Amino acid sequence: MENTNKIVVPVMADVFAKGEKPEFLFWVGCAGAFDDRYKKVVRAFTKILTHFKIDYAVLGTEETCTGDPARRAGNEMLYQMQALTNIDTFSRYEIKKILTICPHCFNIFKNDYPDLGGNYEVIHYTQFLQGLVKGGKLKMDSDVFQSKKITFHDPCYLGRANKEYAAPRDVLDAIPAEKVEMHRNKSFALCCGAGGGQMFKEAEAGEKEIFIERTEEAIATGANIIASSCPFCMTMLTDGLKYKNKEEEIQNLDIAELVVGALNL
Repeated sequence: MENTNKIVVPVMADVFAKGEKPEFLFWVGCAGAFDDRYKKVVRAFTKILTHFKIDYAVLGTEETCTGDPARRAGNEMLYQMQALTNIDTFSRYEIKKILTICPHCFNIFKNDYPDLGGNYEVIHYTQFLQGLVKGGKLKMDSDVFQSKKITFHDPCYLGRANKEYAAPRDVLDAIPAEKVEMHRNKSFALCCGAGGGQMFKEAEAGEKEIFIERTEEAIATGANIIASSCPFCMTMLTDGLKYKNKEEEIQNLDIAELVVGALNL
């Protein structure tokens, strides 16, 4: 029997060949393409885009890394090679608006690419969802999370780097559930420990790793769901919950997954 719930994701090359120009490029990102856990987040956001009939497409096999990890780790030449390759691809498809699910991709497209001639309207998916909430389109009255307590972890590259604290909270506030803030939040939030290239290197000497400290702060809120909106943060917080033997009691869910759950998609 044919699966009627199957979602067909449009690919930019195919759409462009038909003479169509999608409004948004949905940038999947390395984690969304290769990390099994974050693939679920990509699927969740794709369900939302499909549900609201958003005009978008992905690059598919033409997508490559933004160059963010290379630049943060100090390899400027590799960063510029990757960035210029992407800018050339974007030019071919006349891309103006980019939707990202990763704050690292969001930050580098928004703040670094213009120096190389890449100027786009870059939108983090929480900002996109915030727009749907404020426009009255995204209404989540499901009671699926009614008995849950949710705390949100601010990603560094969305929060402190780009001063975006309202968007993820506005979306979460639209979901019927109890919300609680960690002791350190917004501009004072503690990093998950993976940013700035730290994701790809061994831990440095110290008494406690950052991801453990942050996980302890989340646990202290009494929340049974830690909401995140970054693949790096999700990896570190999930590892933290396992380290503290709390993975059976506390879930780490991305905001996109919470929205899909609340919409019963």
